[in-house]
Amino acid sequence: MTSDTAVCTNTQGVETPSLPEGPIVFFDGVCGFCNFWVDFLLSRDRPARLRFAPLQGETARTLLSPADVEQLHTLVLWTPSAVSRKSTAVACILKMLGGGWAVCGTVLRLVPRPVRDWGYDFVARNRYRFFGKKAACRIPSPDERTRFLP
Repeated sequence: MTSDTAVCTNTQGVETPSLPEGPIVFFDGVCGFCNFWVDFLLSRDRPARLRFAPLQGETARTLLSPADVEQLHTLVLWTPSAVSRKSTAVACILKMLGGGWAVCGTVLRLVPRPVRDWGYDFVARNRYRFFGKKAACRIPSPDERTRFLP
């Protein structure tokens, strides 16, 4: 869909302007660890399938539930067919990277979700203390701009 007038229906049944193809990773734009994770994904997603958007942004307000946008401690993976959060989102993203990372994602999914999410929640609660907090959301480089949504 390249037309400006094209629309798609999100997982909540609401019509929205068309989006670039590929899954969207929503992250806390001011979190040091989240920005490290985005850099990690940018360098390993060779086919450039993943798109990125801050949870504080316009795309998040359009596609995600109010709880996702208000609770900035959860990484969210959005695809036209599903929305994944927390450790499930991490596992799905790793599988999308392929190769050894896909194996890591598969192994992660073998761990029961309550255990995975307990570890995820521990890091999420302490992420600013461990990794810092930025004054503003990440600004993509000129080479990265096509992969970032508002």
